[in-house]
Amino acid sequence: MEIQWLAILPGVFTGLVLGLTGSGGAIIAVPLLVFGLHTTIAEAAPVALLSIAVSAAVATCNAFMQGIVRYRAAALIVSTGMLVAPAGIWIARQLPDSLLTVVFSAVLAFAAGYMYRHGRRSAQPAPPEEAVYPPCQLSLESGRLIWTIPCAKGLLFSGVATGFLSGLLGVGGGFITIPALRKVSNLPMQSLTATALAITTLISITGVVSATSMGFMNWPLALPFTVGTVIGTLTGRRYAHRFDEAKLQYGFAILAWCISLGMIVKVVYSIDFSALS
Repeated sequence: MEIQWLAILPGVFTGLVLGLTGSGGAIIAVPLLVFGLHTTIAEAAPVALLSIAVSAAVATCNAFMQGIVRYRAAALIVSTGMLVAPAGIWIARQLPDSLLTVVFSAVLAFAAGYMYRHGRRSAQPAPPEEAVYPPCQLSLESGRLIWTIPCAKGLLFSGVATGFLSGLLGVGGGFITIPALRKVSNLPMQSLTATALAITTLISITGVVSATSMGFMNWPLALPFTVGTVIGTLTGRRYAHRFDEAKLQYGFAILAWCISLGMIVKVVYSIDFSALS
């Protein structure tokens, strides 16, 4: 097995973005592998999942020790996502790479929009908010979620979306789980982020196991890329406090939009227009 050591470099960059922004680094892992190492989307997705799983697991351990992970909500989302993730992996292998690239570009553009809006909210004073009551309410006495049927439905839907996208595209980080949890619950941001990390870790591990059992994991590429991601994540987390959060969010959004546009251009240039005429 010949290790592709050059994969460490895009891994370090992915980790730096993940460590500095707290989310979003995972979704640029696939484009970096596609552009930098000339893999297909289907080949890059399992590699990205492995790096996500390892990096998120490191952060999740600290969150568990602090007792801020809502493990029952995470377990419901993860159990649903685990059932759906293998289907996403299998479908990714059946679709043409050009179509997967277009879908990934659309998801990346959506993630960029979310990060940009989050950056604006971080940079501006929060306006008075109207009373909003999501289906999953936090008990003020116990600090845990109050379970109802609408709450369970919301969490189940979040699990389906997270699991399918993680298997199909190799994504499943905070940009999916954090907005989903924010929509269905009133968890405070610290607990919300910690719970999202736990979900990301477990669903990504499911994707890694599924991809490996199907023979889709490129280990010579995955191992150095994951090592680089961990190094970059630890470095980014160490120096994240020196940067303005809003500017980091803006910077990531611009980077993600550029990558999304680049992937679309790549698809257009790969089309043989002479064959269509």
